[in-house]
Amino acid sequence: MNNFEFKNPTKIIFGKDTIEKVKEEIPQDAKVLLLYGGGSIKKNGIYDQVKTALTGVDVTEFGGIPANPEYATLMDALKVIKDQNITYLLAVGGGSVIDGTKFLSAAAVYEGDTPWDILTKHIRTKKGMPFGTVLTLPATGSEMNSGAVITRAETKEKLAMGGPGLFPEFSILDPEVITSIPQRQLANGLTDAFTHVLEQYMTYPIGALLQDRFAESILQTLIEVAPKVLKDPTDYNAAANFMWSCTMALNGLIQKGVPTDWAVHAMGHELTALFGIDHARTLAVIAPSHYKFNFEAKKEKLAQYAERVWNITEGSIDDKAYAAIEKTVDFFHELGIDTKLSDYTKDYEGTAEEIAKRFTNRGWLGLGEHQSLSPDKVEKIVKMAY
Repeated sequence: MNNFEFKNPTKIIFGKDTIEKVKEEIPQDAKVLLLYGGGSIKKNGIYDQVKTALTGVDVTEFGGIPANPEYATLMDALKVIKDQNITYLLAVGGGSVIDGTKFLSAAAVYEGDTPWDILTKHIRTKKGMPFGTVLTLPATGSEMNSGAVITRAETKEKLAMGGPGLFPEFSILDPEVITSIPQRQLANGLTDAFTHVLEQYMTYPIGALLQDRFAESILQTLIEVAPKVLKDPTDYNAAANFMWSCTMALNGLIQKGVPTDWAVHAMGHELTALFGIDHARTLAVIAPSHYKFNFEAKKEKLAQYAERVWNITEGSIDDKAYAAIEKTVDFFHELGIDTKLSDYTKDYEGTAEEIAKRFTNRGWLGLGEHQSLSPDKVEKIVKMAY
């Protein structure tokens, strides 16, 4: 196991009827900017719950943060923060709203002229404007980590950012919110969380026994609850396990002491930036091809995954490893998630070359756990995913 440091300061408030506790977590004298997305929280009652909980608090609202948090929209929100002398941010939404809020947390204290530099120059935020979250869509784990991904439509870019100052101070996780989430979004959430675990697990053995079993338990739980969540989102036990699995998949715990990959995300982000494909679905497009292309480097872990998660015990290491990839594809298909780029766009020709060119221009010359995935290899993986 590798050396590591682990600190996660986010307070989690989990369970039924917990949204009413939001006021207890925000300083009494705070000037709050309430941030949310396209308005679904006004239809499903979550907005009313939050507003009731914030009675007596100085609240300004900013809605309309899109599914891939858009830089231009966030710059409008940043102007509100400056003009209204906001001191505290509250994200009510899924990963996109929370990611957008993290950007605003960083941008609000950024002293440079162009906040986009936070992303392009990899500026880590050590202390941002304080913020909390009310999670409405389990998926990204953004409610308990310090990372974010922001999109800029004018340049067709989707870039990551982060820093120790971008953990939410608190996050409220009420599993009952999933009852109003469309099936498509539930399937996305299950796929996103599942792939988050794979990015931190599907590398090579390093003797981190507990970390492996943490990861495997999250995968097993997602497989077990997925059909229940999709069939009946009002099943509280399934919803609770789904929500907590999504949070645990990316709160930093399972990546400590082990090598991590994240190349699937790097390629997937480009598919979202170029075509607007849902983030989770881009991961399902890239992951199978990525594992097949890097089969020799990953087959020991793939075989372990086959045995422990999918109960595949027959055959050689190679046999089990290939079977595990197929099981993963089958799982995505059972969720209603397509796994080829051509399922989403007819304009896929040239995509692999464009992504390889972008990675070269950014200096991303060695992705993956071995930092050996060069742009020419990325090009081959994306072509395999057509």
